[in-house]
Amino acid sequence: MPAQALPTAIAATPNKPLRIALLGYRSNPYSGGQGVYLKYLSRALVQQGHSVDVISGEPYPDLDAAVGLVKLPGLNLFAAPNHLTALKPKHLLSVTDLFEWASMASGGFPEPFTFGRRLKRYLRINPLRYDIIHDNQSLCHALIQIQDQVPVISTIHHPITSDRDIALSNTVNRGERMLIRRWHNFLKMQIRVAKRLPVILTVSENSKRDLCKDFGLHESKVHIVHNGIDTDDFYPAISSDAQISRNPWQLITTASSDQPLKGTRHLLRAFAHLLPEFPRLSLTIIGKLKTGGYNEKLCEELGVRDKITQRYDLSVEQIRKLYAESAIAVVPSDYEGFGLPAGEAMACGIPLVSTDGGALPEVVGDAGLLVPAKNPEALAGAIKTLLLDTDLATSLSNLGLARVRTHFSWEQTARKTAELYRSHLAQNGQNPGVVRT
Repeated sequence: MPAQALPTAIAATPNKPLRIALLGYRSNPYSGGQGVYLKYLSRALVQQGHSVDVISGEPYPDLDAAVGLVKLPGLNLFAAPNHLTALKPKHLLSVTDLFEWASMASGGFPEPFTFGRRLKRYLRINPLRYDIIHDNQSLCHALIQIQDQVPVISTIHHPITSDRDIALSNTVNRGERMLIRRWHNFLKMQIRVAKRLPVILTVSENSKRDLCKDFGLHESKVHIVHNGIDTDDFYPAISSDAQISRNPWQLITTASSDQPLKGTRHLLRAFAHLLPEFPRLSLTIIGKLKTGGYNEKLCEELGVRDKITQRYDLSVEQIRKLYAESAIAVVPSDYEGFGLPAGEAMACGIPLVSTDGGALPEVVGDAGLLVPAKNPEALAGAIKTLLLDTDLATSLSNLGLARVRTHFSWEQTARKTAELYRSHLAQNGQNPGVVRT
């Protein structure tokens, strides 16, 4: 039986704001940069007069009241205590649910694909009411058919080929390498879909170069719009709250479980190297190391576990306070498509040590100390420099704050993104209106 056609989109009316659907296969802003992107971009687009729905799988986003949320629930297997026993009788009635469970149980990552199947079904049942659909790195097969009815663009923050290659380079175990390749099997779909979409948005010059190389995209279809940093949420709390005091020996970083991409292992070694000279030094990690994982074992091996505090499931207010209490922020990543942790630290007025991994030099500029990625000795040297030179630390704090406020606002991100929407709509014969101010 031929596939049922999707409803045709409603054309944009002149002189009216755009009706935008933002897609996210998982969108929790506290579990990754993609959720942060949806939260703040949707808010900024609405503030500029547009109508925005976020269509999302679980875990769902934290959105402003003015932003619509369309929930497309999946199995959310990451939240299940046991993937194998998470299958329920009702799931047996759904091919999509069965595929998601079987793929996850066999080491795959099916969420982008199964989100696309649920999305196509939703749009088939519910008449399209959008001028444009903006995908947030699901790059699911469904987008190919959907773009026949409504213009589609996709943001790719960075090619996940980088995550895969870094993970492979950090293991020599044959079984682990097979699991890594199995997990990243969804990349085949993403590369095929990206080649068939006419417009790709990315967040840095570095990501554009890597996308063109790894995904085989022509550079003319890849457009750069930097992420923003929300300075209403991230600002120097120490200047507005007299009860907060800075600990001159506290370092702070963010970690994402045991992902080699984030370079936590290099910071742990740098931290251990510094402790004999600076015994009062401590490290606060925003995030949770994997229980029994590489980094937790490394903490034990280096004898630094009692000097490290892990904080997770935090509100923005709690994160802001932790930055205010810390002396130096460290971003030790092997690779970043943009580098939100670097921007957020600078917005909070804390001096920054960062690697040159991926797009980090584009974000940090001259407002932090940049060192080579994968180099614990260089990290330790830069941290030591700031511990001993408080004038330099203060200067970098001021430079970082000014850089974020000048170059990385979500208002700019939303405005440039909307300009890209209108350009794409015009090329598709649509007649988008002008945003009311």
